[in-house]
Amino acid sequence: MKSILFITLYALCINSLSAFATEKKSPNIILILSDDMGYSDLGCYGGDIHTPNLDALAAKGLRFSQFYNQARCCPTRASLMTGLYPHQTGIGHMTNPPLKSVHNYDIPEYQGDLNDECVTIAEVLKSTGYTTLMTGKWHLGWDDKADWPLQRGFDKFYGCTAGATNYFKPVYPRGMMLMNDTINETAEDYYSTDAFTEYAISFIKEAKHKDAEQPFFLYLAYTAPHWPLHAPAEDVEKYIGKYQGGWSKMRKERYKRMMELGLIDANWKLSNDAGISWESLSDEKKNEMDLRRAIYSAQVDRMDQNIGHLINYLEENNSLDNTLIIFLNDNGACAEGGDLGTGPQKHLLSQNGFFLSYGKAWANASNTPYREYKHWVHEGGISSPCIVHWPDGIKPKLKGNIINNHCFLQDIMATCIDISGAKYPLQRQSVAIHPLVGKSMNPFFNGKTKDIHQEPIFWEHEGNKAVRLGNYKLVSKWNKQAESSWELYNIKKDRTETNDLAQKMPQKVRQMKAMYDKWSEATKVLPWNEILPLWEKNKKAMRHQ
Repeated sequence: MKSILFITLYALCINSLSAFATEKKSPNIILILSDDMGYSDLGCYGGDIHTPNLDALAAKGLRFSQFYNQARCCPTRASLMTGLYPHQTGIGHMTNPPLKSVHNYDIPEYQGDLNDECVTIAEVLKSTGYTTLMTGKWHLGWDDKADWPLQRGFDKFYGCTAGATNYFKPVYPRGMMLMNDTINETAEDYYSTDAFTEYAISFIKEAKHKDAEQPFFLYLAYTAPHWPLHAPAEDVEKYIGKYQGGWSKMRKERYKRMMELGLIDANWKLSNDAGISWESLSDEKKNEMDLRRAIYSAQVDRMDQNIGHLINYLEENNSLDNTLIIFLNDNGACAEGGDLGTGPQKHLLSQNGFFLSYGKAWANASNTPYREYKHWVHEGGISSPCIVHWPDGIKPKLKGNIINNHCFLQDIMATCIDISGAKYPLQRQSVAIHPLVGKSMNPFFNGKTKDIHQEPIFWEHEGNKAVRLGNYKLVSKWNKQAESSWELYNIKKDRTETNDLAQKMPQKVRQMKAMYDKWSEATKVLPWNEILPLWEKNKKAMRHQ
């Protein structure tokens, strides 16, 4: 009798221990966001920039070929952090810049900072036991402390609450903050991309020292490669002279590599954004444009080096396998500053300057093979590279695969909720919040191939608007001088948007336009010709203050 009892107890213990051993810990989550980078700039997306660390994450993880952003810095961040459309968060246009309320139009959907009808990923993950950390660019509210990272769910923060900053000498009001305090960065070798990474690692170390078993969520939002063109000299040197062939040559070479990688269909034509030709430039101007591109590439290169630094830390501490890493970009390449960029040439290899850009011609190459740029919602404005790496969560046979299903920013919140076991709340501080828009991407990590979006998804920014339904996309570019017209594309056959089907398929246009109209009414999107005068009025008032 005793022997039977012993055997029974022994079996129960073994089963309990086995169940404990196989119980999976909640994964750490690292969300890395680059700023103003083009779709094809990374090596693993067909680019010529040296990005071995991101390429390695892609080779051991997944690449999404049809991942969408919201066309601009702060609307993207609003959707990324909340899983909602930007207008639902109060950032229907932009966030207010430092010391100005230029984007507050006294309309709830256009107030210029996060409202109380949304929650951030950090707020949701904290509720299920995650330590929440952030370094980098916030850009979701500057003037009201209630909208800062620590007040929106993060335990630790180092970075800039405003948008663009000087990389070497960030100063108030576009300077750096540690927690809720403004700090002055005076070190001779200071470079913001490096600092964001060092603080990220430091925050993780502190969290693990406090509780080694507690999972963490890190949001690492680099400003690279957003203007100003600032990079360490040793990184710039690697690229000087590399771009003397010009932007058209770069586009053709990337187009070919992207087909070889399987990222684009050989039947898609290379879009053409007619601009200034490289051959028309003087030798002096060619050298300047080569340098502008070299600095831009160095910014991306340095970011990749820092991502490698973070990965090495995780590997050394046996944390990499159970860490979900998602890398993506906030909008298409930036064409601000005219065809050939802006900012004094004398600042290109200095630590000075602010609005110092590489221009539309190079941005067109960065967005190969797609049309348009940051601000617009054609594919070049909203397509983002997206890399997912998670050794414990992605089936081994899938590693290195390209996922061609379309997803968008709002899916990140849903994915974090899914894999963490958290629950999306109904309220924030007694205020009802909007239902989650996104869908979890986790099925793709397990080999599922069915689209997660059977429903339409939408965009609107500064009157540029679009709706994606299955393989079709209806898109319109705002025109101040005339009524904007709708274009229709079959994205599966023509993602470069070179064959407008609107005249051939008017019924499809009507169907999808009706969907857009219904969504815009429900989301309280206002026509841009109603918002633009308010923006211009605010800008005029700011100039006279």
